[in-house]
Amino acid sequence: MTDEDERPERVGERIDHEDWACATVERQRFVDCEFVEADLTELTATACTFERCTFVGARLNAAVLTRCALLHCTLRAASLFGVTFDDCKLTGSTFLGCTLRPLTVRGGDWSYVSLRGHDLGRLDLRKVRLREADLSESDLSRADLRDADLGYAKLSHVKLVDTDLRGADLTAVALRGLDLTGARIDLGQAVQVASSYGAVVEA
Repeated sequence: MTDEDERPERVGERIDHEDWACATVERQRFVDCEFVEADLTELTATACTFERCTFVGARLNAAVLTRCALLHCTLRAASLFGVTFDDCKLTGSTFLGCTLRPLTVRGGDWSYVSLRGHDLGRLDLRKVRLREADLSESDLSRADLRDADLGYAKLSHVKLVDTDLRGADLTAVALRGLDLTGARIDLGQAVQVASSYGAVVEA
């Protein structure tokens, strides 16, 4: 039996207006659950898994999630003010009209996440895996994206003013037309930007 099989499991439950403030949750698994207007303020969750769950109007202010997985979840009008995601996996999750600043992200896998139109300015996203994430129309001004994996990410109409991109993987990213005013990039990225405009870079 795997560790995943041993986790307490809640399936298809509606957690409506419940008060989980300051609660501690460890190694639990939630599948197809709805957290509606739930108070998860200062929740401490460790090694928990949320699969295809929906968080509508939920308050996760100052919550700390460590080694948790939010897989293909939808967070709508949720407040994540002061949340900490420590080595978490959010593959395929969608954020719609959420409050995401301030936010602490320590590594983790945010591949295929949709963060369209969100204010992500000044966030520290160093070494976060954002491969194929949809960041279109978001504000990443002054964000720290050093060594992040942005391969194949959608950055249409993203604000990157004064953003630190050094060491970030920009494979297959459409760089032409992006506002990189004041952005910090490395030499390899400079070549990518020049090439996106049709320049032929020669040694």
